Amino acid sequence: MSDSGVLIPRNRNIHPVPYDPDYKTSVPRSPRWALLSMESTASEEFGPTFGHNKFGKYDNNLILNYTRGEAPAVGERVLMHGRVLDENNRPVRNTLVEIWQANAGGRYRHKKDGYLAPLDPNFGGCGRTMTDENGYYEFLTIRPGAYPWPNRANDWRPVHIHVSVFGSGFGQRLITQMYFEGDPLIDHCPIAATIKDRSQLDRLVAPLDFSKSRPLDFLAYKFDIVLRGRRQTMFENKLEGL
Repeated sequence: MSDSGVLIPRNRNIHPVPYDPDYKTSVPRSPRWALLSMESTASEEFGPTFGHNKFGKYDNNLILNYTRGEAPAVGERVLMHGRVLDENNRPVRNTLVEIWQANAGGRYRHKKDGYLAPLDPNFGGCGRTMTDENGYYEFLTIRPGAYPWPNRANDWRPVHIHVSVFGSGFGQRLITQMYFEGDPLIDHCPIAATIKDRSQLDRLVAPLDFSKSRPLDFLAYKFDIVLRGRRQTMFENKLEGL
């Protein structure tokens, strides 16, 4: 929808392809029959809801939240920040944003992650926050490391942070990834390559933002999330925004 109220048709060609032989797990997971459209239920649309009283002091500070402020995580400190916007560039207020990521060595705190990089005893790898009245959010975290994954002989995931945005309930959840400007692995990643239009992939790459960086402390990267319209962020689980 544009500012004039005219409906902008969704361009399906810009979305990731569901079947891509270079991304091995897309082969068995891609749909073989026509998709069915099912109506959502009231519980999916309206509940559960999230309130500000559910958040702790360090929830959006991944450097300190795992140890509750007692010891910092190891790695390059970065500020991830931006706004959640609708198709008309209006802020999406008071919405829950969650992130999860690997540590500085490229390893997740998960029992099935067998990468050789060590775990950081002071890093949990997840955080959450609410957007403010301007749709703004931020996370202070550690720049994650790249890591190998069992796809082709020598595939590595680019440095990335997973992001989810919630609507008024858990069923209204959108999931995407943020990449970092200048990472050469983006051009070699089969997952990123499922987005065939480079201009759409570039929307997932956060530029370096010196205006929010803090000298002798951290660099900042700006990642705006657009739910619908021509500037929409690419989401993994839905072809359009909320």
